[in-house]
Amino acid sequence: MRAPRPTRRSLIAAVSLATLCGLTACGGGDAAGTATGDDAISVGFSQLGAESGWRTANTESVKASLTEAAGFDLNFVDAQQKQENQIKALRDFVAQDVDVIAFSPVIETGWDEVLQEIKDAGIPVVLVDRTVDTTVEDPYVTWIGADFEQEGRTAGEWVAENAPDAKVFELQGTLGSGAQVDREKGFDAVVGDQVVGKASGNFTRAEGKTAVEAALQTYPETDLIFTHNDDMGLGAVEAIEAAGKTPGEDVRIVSVDGVRDGLQALVDKKFNYVVECNPVFGDQLADLVKKVAAGEDVPKETIVEDEAFDQTTTQADVDARAY
Repeated sequence: MRAPRPTRRSLIAAVSLATLCGLTACGGGDAAGTATGDDAISVGFSQLGAESGWRTANTESVKASLTEAAGFDLNFVDAQQKQENQIKALRDFVAQDVDVIAFSPVIETGWDEVLQEIKDAGIPVVLVDRTVDTTVEDPYVTWIGADFEQEGRTAGEWVAENAPDAKVFELQGTLGSGAQVDREKGFDAVVGDQVVGKASGNFTRAEGKTAVEAALQTYPETDLIFTHNDDMGLGAVEAIEAAGKTPGEDVRIVSVDGVRDGLQALVDKKFNYVVECNPVFGDQLADLVKKVAAGEDVPKETIVEDEAFDQTTTQADVDARAY
């Protein structure tokens, strides 16, 4: 790992101090005392968007942790689920010479050029939530997030135990994203032979509803939906009800996320099982960024702990949920 880089602000402060000393011959204690460097860690963070309740909770957690009071100078950019917006943001961070770049990649591929530019600039990268598939050697220092593949596997294990004969429609997230790829892989490894069809809902409620409306026509035998996030699952509920069926009974729903709305759907018996993907890890990210900026050794990956919930979840559980 490279040695810590002086921040742009500390360099400016040093130049300002030298200039001031030249003007006053450093003869006045007051002049020297007023020139103080800013030791805040400058962080460029590109969030992939605000497509779901999970993403909103994750953003709030990051912003609440990487604060000025905690020693950070955060430049936060919402990419609105567009890779081109993220690439522009990353290049802007390089131009700003930030101390650390952190981002949640909207999809896994297509990052080679900009990651090489970041590496050439000597700026360490922290991947958040999602991963990248790149030819760049050692493109990032560390990654923090959930084990998406295990989330899919946990969902599949519930189906295998509780609905071994179910005809499953898999409602996928943004195609090519780490969450979509790995959740599909984990789920299909357990009960892939039960999947009758798949389509993407792009992690949004509206597109999830549209995808399920089509699926109920194309795969009328569907009696269970595995959705890659709660928001799409809530869209699926609307589509199932519009088709005159009862979600949670005629068509069971197994989801990933664990946001408040998802757990409420469990309490309302419209979801049957939810595998948590915990978005509140801003404090862990802040700790990693501080260590990376200081040139300390950090683990290559940090797995955020997840839980799972079934219909025994209570209203009190929902009300106590932080997100």
